[in-house]
Amino acid sequence: MSNLDVITAHYAASDRGDLEGMLAPVGPGTTWTEAAGFPYGGTYTGPDEVKKNVFEAIGRDWEGYTFTLAELHDAGDTIIGLGTYTGTHRKSGQSFTARVAHVWKFDGGELASFEQIVDSVPVVAATA
Repeated sequence: MSNLDVITAHYAASDRGDLEGMLAPVGPGTTWTEAAGFPYGGTYTGPDEVKKNVFEAIGRDWEGYTFTLAELHDAGDTIIGLGTYTGTHRKSGQSFTARVAHVWKFDGGELASFEQIVDSVPVVAATA
């Protein structure tokens, strides 16, 4: 599979709610960075940390949290996904929409890193 195919498969798994499929490209040394200011901001390494600190936390805190992919750009060892997050905070009942970019970097055909760049303001506002 090409790098683009790997990330396309990740987003397809996301669309069908398949967490294991989403985590499939994340290896033990893959770093996953959620943006500073985002409720789950930080850098996590490997699929177990990403699952616990990102996806399980989002599932716990949000109803209907989704990423809608608008564009996918292939730059060889870098794949960029542009889209929108939406969701409703379980505790506050408030919803949000936020633009986001995902930067996926590969090294030797393996996913080396993921970086989220997001407008965190509407996400944080929905938690209040």
